[in-house]
Amino acid sequence: MLLITACSATKNTTRLDDPSIISWSSVEGISRLEESDYKTDFFKLANHFESQHNKIFCGPTSAAIVLNSLRVRNGSMQIPEDKTLLHQSDLKYLKSKKWSPVFQRYTQNNVFLNSPKSREQVLGKILVDTQGKIIIDNKGKPKKDRGFQVRQLAALFRKHGLSVKLGIANQDLSNATIKNEIIDNLITPDDYVIINYKRTVLNQPGGGHISPVGAYHKASDSFLVMDVTPNKADWVWVKAELLISAMRTFDTIENRGYLLIKEAENPS
Repeated sequence: MLLITACSATKNTTRLDDPSIISWSSVEGISRLEESDYKTDFFKLANHFESQHNKIFCGPTSAAIVLNSLRVRNGSMQIPEDKTLLHQSDLKYLKSKKWSPVFQRYTQNNVFLNSPKSREQVLGKILVDTQGKIIIDNKGKPKKDRGFQVRQLAALFRKHGLSVKLGIANQDLSNATIKNEIIDNLITPDDYVIINYKRTVLNQPGGGHISPVGAYHKASDSFLVMDVTPNKADWVWVKAELLISAMRTFDTIENRGYLLIKEAENPS
């Protein structure tokens, strides 16, 4: 029987020689979540979790999950409706002007209403300069900037009125600093962590990836990565050092990293 409680009395049983990556749904993975004292974020993230719609939208998906975790059922916050979730042919059955069948909720579509990058650019539209000329990369090919770099995702959250602390996993940030900042976030309510990392470092198929972090388990020194692509990988517990190594990888112009996200004092 699976028991996941916020105040578990279970003693830490994890051995120090545990593997670096284990599935959260394994016996050991379940025990870690039960034992964790750093899982304040997990429950809301799990409640609003969704899988990415396509192979490119890990950033928009992670953004939608966090925005909904912060703002859904917050009466003071106006959340957009995504009417694209209904096909135009459906609307003939829904003619009432006083009632909308669509929830006020962030989606992988409407997060682009406040974004430094267009949906088309994220999907791979060729970049042009201010004069409309195609930008050429160092290999002589038309330049694209598919997906979100971590700094670009930080800008998206700020455009949505959130406060964001950006951590680039370069030589200026020690492993201890990165680890402690993420742990501190996981024990406080109403703030969240998103990481940008390279899958291959975790022996997973694919390249760069973005997902929320839901918990930390002290005895095994591991973080729970709530992967937004269940087609490729389970949610997994990853040793802190290995996860930071996956963030210390180059992405386009700088290393990957993490975001610490919360509501701004005066959100717009």
